[in-house]
Amino acid sequence: MITEPTRTPPRDDRGTQPAAWRRPRVVLWTAAGAVTLGFLVALEIVARGYGFSGPITEQSREVIFKPESGPLLYGGLALTMVVLTWRQRLIALGVAAGVDVVFFLVRWAAGADLNFGNGALWVVLGCAVLGLTRRTGRERVLLLKGTGLGLLLVAGHKTGDTWLLITSETRPTVLDAYVAAADHALGDPSWMMGRLLEATAPVSTGVLHVVYGQLPLAAALVGLYQLRRVAVDRRFPAHHLVRTFLVIGLLGPAIYMIFPVVGPIFAYGADGGAYAVANLWPDTLPPVTGPQPIPFDDITPRNCMPSLHTAWAVTLFVHTRQGSRAMRYAGTFWLVGTLSATLGFGYHYGADLLAGVVFALTIETAVRCSAHGWNRSAVRLVLLGSAVFAALLSAYRWMPVELAARPWLYGPLLVLATAAVIYAYVRTARGQDTEVSPPGPRSARTEAVEPAAAAESVEPKQSAESATTIGLQKTAESPESPESPGSPDARPELV
Repeated sequence: MITEPTRTPPRDDRGTQPAAWRRPRVVLWTAAGAVTLGFLVALEIVARGYGFSGPITEQSREVIFKPESGPLLYGGLALTMVVLTWRQRLIALGVAAGVDVVFFLVRWAAGADLNFGNGALWVVLGCAVLGLTRRTGRERVLLLKGTGLGLLLVAGHKTGDTWLLITSETRPTVLDAYVAAADHALGDPSWMMGRLLEATAPVSTGVLHVVYGQLPLAAALVGLYQLRRVAVDRRFPAHHLVRTFLVIGLLGPAIYMIFPVVGPIFAYGADGGAYAVANLWPDTLPPVTGPQPIPFDDITPRNCMPSLHTAWAVTLFVHTRQGSRAMRYAGTFWLVGTLSATLGFGYHYGADLLAGVVFALTIETAVRCSAHGWNRSAVRLVLLGSAVFAALLSAYRWMPVELAARPWLYGPLLVLATAAVIYAYVRTARGQDTEVSPPGPRSARTEAVEPAAAAESVEPKQSAESATTIGLQKTAESPESPESPGSPDARPELV
């Protein structure tokens, strides 16, 4: 039997968790770090076997050599700075800018390529050294979590690039013909949206290029909003957007190896060059009968199934539901814009998008429950999402002609299977804690008295404020018991 554990562990009067609760979390974080490091080392070895550098080498080079991901390095610095005070943030940003100016001047004098970002990486690594050598206890853990988050943001990007190179090297044929045939059951949405964008260009294409390209920036802003109180509360929220983003980026490319697809603009458009089946996209629908694997070049990434842009946009939409009205509108706009761009630019088929939605909600549920605790509904949702995802990929691969022959039957079935996962996610997530911390400072007293464990963990206090708080809790737990007869505010309970 699977039971839901206590979501909020008891804390003492200072808001500190007992050592018995902290030890398992330290072990969990250590194990997660070891697994992540082992994964990066394994990927580095595989990449070296194919003749190019892996994520560890690429990120290590940026300590001294010209960085390829300057803005991303400063994004990692921003995530690290959530654990710092405002004074420390200004110092860190000033040091990063100063180091970059020195590197810039040296490269300019030497006639080398100019770029920035070394300073940000230096400061993040310096925070890690500071945490190991000058901090102890919770402050050390907090600072190391911040630096780990910043480094993982860059490492996740490098890992994705390495995965894409591996897909192009190891998958000489692609399965676009199968997905294009299955897409007939959905009405060929990529071809329809491609024609729509051609008719409304350049306004629509200009807006959607910004939306599609700046999805990481939007996610970084939402993540920083969710982590805005870390420096005050001295702890990270149990779950936030960056965690799911990183997991999706690490696991998604593994599916590319199983189901390699390049996208309609490459397989059926001018961008595919001599390897394209024909120049059909978006004016002419591709043939349905007799799909076969298509030989393709060793450069184009096989990065369509599932659509990770769709998965990230869905996750962004989910996490903005707990924000302000403007943030909710922005999350909706980015979701609609990303879906339109992935189809209209010919990067994905409609079938990819359905798989991306199911993939995102399944990963989001698993990552959320790893923080808040598992229960029956969460386990059922993960199993349902995994089963639907496997069924979608199997149908695209083994029965695409049947899907295309009966679009009136299989098209609604594909959509209903995806909708079932969405409905199950909404029901499962409705009762869980919100990801975004509420605005306003939380005192140690507020953290110490948790509603779920108040009756068992809070000892009676002598102060008037504590007595009032305990009295209110008892009233909330036993609404039928009247107030003390001697109380001047005694009144009947309203049911």
